[in-house]
Amino acid sequence: MPTCVLRLRTVLERTGYSRSGLYARIAAGLFPRPIPLGARAAAWPEHEIDAVIAALIRTIGDDDLRTLVDGLHSRRSTFGLGGDSGVVGGAAVASSPTPKPHALRRAG
Repeated sequence: MPTCVLRLRTVLERTGYSRSGLYARIAAGLFPRPIPLGARAAAWPEHEIDAVIAALIRTIGDDDLRTLVDGLHSRRSTFGLGGDSGVVGGAAVASSPTPKPHALRRAG
């Protein structure tokens, strides 16, 4: 499965948040931080957005959501390196081999 990153417009469409609302949730630890793509570009890993949306559908509390977001952030340092797959804060997160450059795509 290719890794996909989502730009701001797509994240706003998927979540229904306003731009300021999204960044307020990031500051509060309730939403993952974006990853830098370049000097003036950033995006979010799609699997992280999916995990947060799934958690919101399950109506988990803010403390549990912060735990989920912290877990997503901590897994970034080993993402794509193989090893064990696991569950982070109730959201399945599977590890896979590093995708070939042509398999890395950007949505939005």
